[in-house]
Amino acid sequence: MANNNNNMHDSYHTRRGPPTASSPGIQFSNSRDFDSDIGSSLEFATYTVHIPPTPDNQPMEISMDSAQSSPPFIPINRNPSTYMSNSMYRRQNSGAMTTMSHLPSSVVVSGGGGGGGNRCQVPGCDATAMTDDRGDPVYPCDCEFRICSDCFKDAEGVCPGCKSSYRDGGDYGSAQLDRTLTTMKNPRMFDSTDSDFLFEDSKKDYGYGNAAWSSDGNNEDGGGGGDPNLLVEKQRKPLTRTVSIPATILGPYRLLIVIRMVALAMFIEWRVTNPNEDAIWLWGMSVVCELWFSFSWLLDQLPKLCPVKRVVDLEVLKEKFETPSPTNPAGKSDLPGVDIFVSTADPEKEPPLTTANTILSILAADYPVEKLSCYVSDDGGALLTFEAMAEAASFARLWVPFCRKHNIEPRNPESYFNLKKDPYKNKVRADFVRDRRRVKREYDEFKVCINGLPESIRRRSDAYNTHEEIKAMKKVKEMGDDENFERIKVTKATWMADGTHWTGTWTTPGPEHTRGDHASIIQVMLQPPSNELMKGPGSDGNSMDLSDVDMRLPMLVYVSREKRPGYDHNKKAGAMNVLVRASAIMSNGPFILNLDCDHYIYNSEAIREGMCFMMDAGGDRLSYVQFPQRFEGIDPSDRYANQNTVFFDVNMRALDGIQGPVYVGTGCMFRRTALYGFDPPEAEKYGKKSSKKSASANAAPTFDSAPDQSSQSSYGMEDMDDESMNIALIPKKFGNSSMLVDSIRVAAYQGLPLADHPSIKNGRPPGALLAPRPPLTPGTIAEAVNVISCWYEDKTEWGVNVGWIYGSVTEDVVTGFRMHERGWRSVYCVTKRDAFRGTAPINLTDRLHQVLRWATGSVEIFFSRNNALLAGRRLKFLQRIAYLNVGIYPFTSIFLIVYCFLPALSLFANKFIVNSLDVNFLSYLLVITITLTMLAVLEIKWSGIALEEWWRNEQFWLIGGTSAHLAAVLQGLLKVVAGIEISFTLTSKSAADEDDEYAELYLIKWTSLMIPPCVIIIVNIVAIAVGFSRTIYSAIPQWNNLIGGAFFSFWVLVHMYPFAKGLMGRRGKTPTIVFVWSGLISICISLLWVAINPPAGQNQIGGSFQLP
Repeated sequence: MANNNNNMHDSYHTRRGPPTASSPGIQFSNSRDFDSDIGSSLEFATYTVHIPPTPDNQPMEISMDSAQSSPPFIPINRNPSTYMSNSMYRRQNSGAMTTMSHLPSSVVVSGGGGGGGNRCQVPGCDATAMTDDRGDPVYPCDCEFRICSDCFKDAEGVCPGCKSSYRDGGDYGSAQLDRTLTTMKNPRMFDSTDSDFLFEDSKKDYGYGNAAWSSDGNNEDGGGGGDPNLLVEKQRKPLTRTVSIPATILGPYRLLIVIRMVALAMFIEWRVTNPNEDAIWLWGMSVVCELWFSFSWLLDQLPKLCPVKRVVDLEVLKEKFETPSPTNPAGKSDLPGVDIFVSTADPEKEPPLTTANTILSILAADYPVEKLSCYVSDDGGALLTFEAMAEAASFARLWVPFCRKHNIEPRNPESYFNLKKDPYKNKVRADFVRDRRRVKREYDEFKVCINGLPESIRRRSDAYNTHEEIKAMKKVKEMGDDENFERIKVTKATWMADGTHWTGTWTTPGPEHTRGDHASIIQVMLQPPSNELMKGPGSDGNSMDLSDVDMRLPMLVYVSREKRPGYDHNKKAGAMNVLVRASAIMSNGPFILNLDCDHYIYNSEAIREGMCFMMDAGGDRLSYVQFPQRFEGIDPSDRYANQNTVFFDVNMRALDGIQGPVYVGTGCMFRRTALYGFDPPEAEKYGKKSSKKSASANAAPTFDSAPDQSSQSSYGMEDMDDESMNIALIPKKFGNSSMLVDSIRVAAYQGLPLADHPSIKNGRPPGALLAPRPPLTPGTIAEAVNVISCWYEDKTEWGVNVGWIYGSVTEDVVTGFRMHERGWRSVYCVTKRDAFRGTAPINLTDRLHQVLRWATGSVEIFFSRNNALLAGRRLKFLQRIAYLNVGIYPFTSIFLIVYCFLPALSLFANKFIVNSLDVNFLSYLLVITITLTMLAVLEIKWSGIALEEWWRNEQFWLIGGTSAHLAAVLQGLLKVVAGIEISFTLTSKSAADEDDEYAELYLIKWTSLMIPPCVIIIVNIVAIAVGFSRTIYSAIPQWNNLIGGAFFSFWVLVHMYPFAKGLMGRRGKTPTIVFVWSGLISICISLLWVAINPPAGQNQIGGSFQLP
């Protein structure tokens, strides 16, 4: 521990991931023997089918009793085309039933055993799965469960693998199957003891329906069987399910996209071939802009072709990982660990109370306590944040048990106590009212304490500094040095409560105690919990009754990385990488959830929902699970589109159907090994690797056999490809910490899905994560301090290929892009109850600066090696287009600015972009507008957003495009061309005004970003007035030019309405600068117009004055 506060805490202990060699071992296997599962119960064995001798099936020894009681053999032809037609099934207890069937030409079915990877996956059946005419496997279900034609027909529309309905109601391929294949369908699948399904001992090589069963449930040749009901229960239950968008919505949606593409192409072709000779400059500018807008729309629309929705099943997760079983008799949690990162940088802009509430919501999350760890990164190294976290840890001892006892939602105390709904609804415990009042009283005191910390720290520091000054003065007097008495100066240090100097940033900056120059700090606020349940005390009349509540709290660690002059600390990305390394040493959770300090857990089960994707079949190929961002404190009309619902509910859902959503900086659960720069399993199928060495260096960890039970520390890693891992885990890549390198193997194994079904090829066995983690030692703490030092990343790949990627202010997008480029997938988890909620700037100036930072990062991406055009072959085509659009969209601002001025220029010049408003132009315009509107309606339909939200997004697209995006392009070009570094303003997360919740909405803070929109609004208003006046008083009115120009000017002004309303402030309070700019621009435009088109017979302005 780098710094200890003995007055606030006892000695804390932490833990690291890799256990000691003396810990109990864990065994795992990549497959499961279903024979042993179903072989003990033969209650439903009612069939007898005998197999004749064949070249690959020699007669078995059968007892005389069995031979005498058995019917004669039925010959079976091994030719696939006649195999099914000669099969007979005998049901002994209800007469004979014969099923005659023939094989369709397009499906190959064989009952022969033997090798091959295209076998039916139904337990007890070894027949060849269905294939098409080319021999490629046919998957009736999205889970890619291989099945033969017999099992498919008998499944009656329900997939035996995931137990979900087949596509198209189970009619997949039925047109071909029903022509030649007829079977007796059972309307009750497993409800009858006279089941029509036959099972065989999987030790035999013959397929489905070729087992010998007797009426008493025992195989006559001594083989085993099983209960079909038990078999269904033991089949894999999926943790997640993909819900496709209805074809009635998606079909027309895709058709409209094609129609609009054709209409745009025809419109551009017509515009190019029909120039306006009278105003060729207007025509040229408008055509160039329209070409770019069409290209930009195409980049935005193409990735939306495959939207999907996903749902999870938390009951199945609990059944698999937390239900008593032979491998888990006590029902302890077998879920993997999760490390949660919370980042903060400035306690003045990010209030400590907001951060403390976020921490409390994390500590109260509904996830196994011993598997949860929380790390707070204080990049400012402020004592205020440190002591606020200590107070939060203390209050958590009351808040967390209260949440667990009464199932409180949300578990952020500030949000919970400010709920406008009835807090007593659905609360059945008699002591809830008393408990709530007590906790509310304690929370009010907690807030007073947090808000008073700045003053408390100042007064404490002043007292200690005064004491030190008096001591220095006494010492000088004792030495008799009167000459230096007046020159005594004591450093104004910041003091901790235990009477020691704070090792971080001081309130009055001093040597080695500034924001860019201070030592590293690790403080464990809450020690790691025990692995056993700890119940609380009963009620004594004054306190809460916690006798049935688990009192344990997750581990909470405060981290402030070392900063020294001369080092590039890489802003937030560098802070995140520090947490990755520190957490790998201390807890080593295989999954990492990162949150902003103002982004708290709104749904206590959100972590479990994300874990459903990671632990499901194929979860080992997921790099991260992204949750949508939801915000509180937004004005009801969402004037500046702060909710950003079009992006989070339309674009992100659409990307989920390709390779996955982009990473947006918060509310994201990562796989730790994906952050380490490894490739996903089976990544080679996406494209050829550049070299064998690079392939092995980045290969994802795989496990082929169970480790020795006596060595838990290896977790099966000794069976990994040692050569590939040794190449990858050299100090050049990860640094010189051997403990960090060792933790990588452990995290890779612990993050694997559960190998509870043969379809899980790369998994761990049930019960592998039940053992407690070893406690933390002082040596481990020292190593954690070592890996957060400022020099640790020197000559390593951190920030280049490992961890969060450096070099952009939008490090989140770049980090997600690198993972997708390596072949990883991601998923989008939209929960019924919002997973997380945060705050967003509702002030216009703050909102524009936020958009400026995002757009600047996109420009940096476009001019870097992270441009999607330079990505490898593993990035899918539509995903590449989506990332290309991320880097290109700010450049639209250049054309948007020009296009917003074109209507005004048309009105001033009395010209238009076309010769006349003829039928062709109006028809194209009508088709393009109608298709855009219909696309918006369908997007609203399948995404669930509101029409008002879609319109607000369109308005702010124009506002941001003419202000922040243009500035971002200029800043990006300056950085690329001149090397001028870009600085961005930290988004303010100040608490709301108690008197007015939306006080910030009306606050006007002038910024240069407001100049272009102001000019656009004023110019278009003046142009409309000029054009209307000229047309009215003209001898030959040109109404076409007026209508065309006025219509597009009105279109611009309608989109700018939220911006203009924001400038008005509250009750018409408008800044003086707005009137000044309005007057100056109006005067300039008037003078310019008079100079261009002076009154009749006048060539001069104002008599003898002439415009130069």
